[in-house]
Amino acid sequence: MVTRTVLITGATSGIGHALYEKYVAQGDNVIACGRDKSKLDKLCSKAFKTLVFDMTKPAQIESASVDIKDIDILILNAGDCRYIDDAKHFDGKLFNDIIATNLSSLGALLEFFLPLINKGGQVVFVSSSATIVPFPRSEAYGASKAGMDYLANSLRLDLVAEDIGVTLVHPGFIKTPLTEKNTFDMPFLLSSEEAATRIFTGVNRRSKYLHFPKRLTLTLKLFSFLPAALWQSLILRK
Repeated sequence: MVTRTVLITGATSGIGHALYEKYVAQGDNVIACGRDKSKLDKLCSKAFKTLVFDMTKPAQIESASVDIKDIDILILNAGDCRYIDDAKHFDGKLFNDIIATNLSSLGALLEFFLPLINKGGQVVFVSSSATIVPFPRSEAYGASKAGMDYLANSLRLDLVAEDIGVTLVHPGFIKTPLTEKNTFDMPFLLSSEEAATRIFTGVNRRSKYLHFPKRLTLTLKLFSFLPAALWQSLILRK
């Protein structure tokens, strides 16, 4: 089996860490990325390389990319989730922070890492099933992930000539440090390990689109075809 070089952002926790473990076990060279050096240091024994940078600081990403020669799979997984709790008194700073972390940062990540991807390689965008239908309090998070969706789907068209595939991932509720803060019900909750297994399998198949668990995502897709008034009444029902 050919050894691949896999770069993963957000590799110190949640889905990113589970993917790190999956690719390391496969024997691939994993470049683990994060902003917490102390957490990355714990991965050094098995990681091919570790890169420390804040995704919202392009200069740090550029500096971190200098020693990377080539990449086979680029997994853009890191992100943040915070909610707009009072829509009328809209928190513009929170909104901008989430957009900067989840969406704007992708520009610099692609600028410095995309040119390093080998022909036949892949870019994987870990988005969210929250983009299928709108949810209350999710103005910032949902907008950032919807932007990621469009970016991934558009980039896929332009990378055909480069023989680089693009995989867009819509996970449902996954047990991570981010979702542990949620105070609402999370139906069909999966572990990070289960999510990583599904992503790993789909990327190996060079799937263009992954969504799971289907009990949730197909239900949301069905709801998206309902009249807006009916969907709104369902989502707002206490």
